[in-house]
Amino acid sequence: MFDFVRKHPKAMQLILALITLPFVFSGVASYVRNETSGSDVASVDGSKITQQELQQALRDQQERMRQQLGQDIPAAMLDSPEVRRAVLDTLISRRVLALDAAKLHLVIDDAQLGAIIQAEPAFQENGKFSRQRYDAFVASQNTSQAEFERRLRQDLTLQQSMSAVREGSFVSPAASDRWVAALQEDREVSEVVYKPEQFTAQVKLPADAVKTYYEANRKLFETPEEVRPEYLVLSQDALAAQVTVSDEEVKNRYQAQLDHYKQGEERRASHILLLAGKDATPAQVKAAQAKAEEILAQLKKSPDDFAKLAKQYSQDPGSAEKGGDLDWFGRGTMVKPFEDAAFSLKENQISGIVRSDFGFHIIKLTGIKAERVKPLQDVRAEIVDELKRQAAAKKYAELAESFSNTVYEQSDSLKPAADKFKLTLQQGPWVTKGANTIATAAAPFNNPKLNAALFSDDAITNKRNTEAIEIAPNTLVAARVVEHKLAALQALDAVKAEIEKRLVREEALKLARQAGEAALAGLLKGGKTDLAWSAERGVTRVSAPGLTPAAARAIFASDVARLPAYAGVALPGDGGYAVYRITQVKPYVAGSADDSRAKTLREQYARIAASEDFAAWLAALRANYPVEINKTALESKERQ
Repeated sequence: MFDFVRKHPKAMQLILALITLPFVFSGVASYVRNETSGSDVASVDGSKITQQELQQALRDQQERMRQQLGQDIPAAMLDSPEVRRAVLDTLISRRVLALDAAKLHLVIDDAQLGAIIQAEPAFQENGKFSRQRYDAFVASQNTSQAEFERRLRQDLTLQQSMSAVREGSFVSPAASDRWVAALQEDREVSEVVYKPEQFTAQVKLPADAVKTYYEANRKLFETPEEVRPEYLVLSQDALAAQVTVSDEEVKNRYQAQLDHYKQGEERRASHILLLAGKDATPAQVKAAQAKAEEILAQLKKSPDDFAKLAKQYSQDPGSAEKGGDLDWFGRGTMVKPFEDAAFSLKENQISGIVRSDFGFHIIKLTGIKAERVKPLQDVRAEIVDELKRQAAAKKYAELAESFSNTVYEQSDSLKPAADKFKLTLQQGPWVTKGANTIATAAAPFNNPKLNAALFSDDAITNKRNTEAIEIAPNTLVAARVVEHKLAALQALDAVKAEIEKRLVREEALKLARQAGEAALAGLLKGGKTDLAWSAERGVTRVSAPGLTPAAARAIFASDVARLPAYAGVALPGDGGYAVYRITQVKPYVAGSADDSRAKTLREQYARIAASEDFAAWLAALRANYPVEINKTALESKERQ
């Protein structure tokens, strides 16, 4: 939904993105109350947010995350308590905005909504609104046209409510300049890194160190509990593959939707353009018009020279080299004065001078395609896909409950369900128990609910099918454990070398960091420590290649009143310790660096300021609308 709105020219991309982020303005925890009763998840000034609304918002958010991050994103990331609370916080913010918009009597009427939908390029074909494309898009959202338009109307209304904040945000040039100067300041640095491997030879482990570590950390050396399942997948896609569409069905759908397959009249034209835009001076307009009149006079004498004169005089770089050819276009594609002229000409006729926002045009109509209906053979595959998709959606809705009942009632085998629903019984890989491995498991076993079901007593001890679990919209999975391996502690001898290597590494890391800290302390006291510094390189706050964020912060937090200055930081993981020497500071001077970078940074600063303005405004707005969250309903849903 937001993806569509953001494509609209007036969409507030930054603000809409902000309200989808978790806890941007005020965390859900600060609004939690236990007074709200029933199954509603929350209440905003008495306006209820239902479980159904939350689940729909979760599905929408999960689909957006899959589109942005890829279909293989771990299911645990899409179904975590953090995501649920973030989505609920977004719903609360949207409800507050909607209530405020209603108070201000802000509305999007039917005419405005229709105009916005028809102007959306995704719903157009050959520059004209396509009902077929619109219906296909709505169907792909798994919603009805009425619901889609209701949600779109709501989003556009919210934009109206927020426009004043966007338009009122202001950043002073002085503040912007300070931001740019700080980010563009260049510091010349070199470094010395104390690595653990340099100190490995100095480590002497006590004789009982390995055994002591083993006994204290036995859980680390257990092989995890595992199961190997077989499973069935009932999905809308799988059912679509089973659907057969007859020629008669295709023909009937085609006849019923003939209007969808109409192609409006198209025309092909060439033009010669003399530029004189809205910002042109009167003198420029006069000169362009005079030149157009001169060219038109030549064309009246030699109409066949149109392509030659277009190449010679037209100031439209996209068409001049092609003799002014603009290819085929329908109504609604060109600016209105151009369109009106082109659709009034006869084939091979040349227009008079036509004025548009771009300048002065001379148009030659080179072809006409009358309105026509696409033949059935051209749209057959599209109709077949649509019929299969609709039939599969209906069939899935009919079979989902029956599938769930079958795997539950005949719980000693998945074969009856496989036979009944014509599904393939698939063999799964070894699956490890626990949340730590779910994220890296192969689909569909990266779903936390399915993992929990596979390791339940019912599945392992009683050898029963799991329940049918929805792992994605319109996708159910039921599984059965085929093999089971208990967690087992590995013998000390099997892991002794691994433990020894780990302990040596840990002690070497301690020695490396101690040495680095001692060297830094000596340098800060003015000592003349003989260190092998790396080659110097320039770094800025926005460009510090090879530095960790902590190292960059340490370097730019250093007092450079006296040079050289020094900073040090423990490197992440087993990286050891790095000491940095700052030998030169080059302040940013306006115009001395890449102006495009400075412009980008100023725009970034303006966006951050606008974000903070919006955050403050929404936080103040939310304070005016009492919010209650049914913690019990939210948590019980998370455990399902």
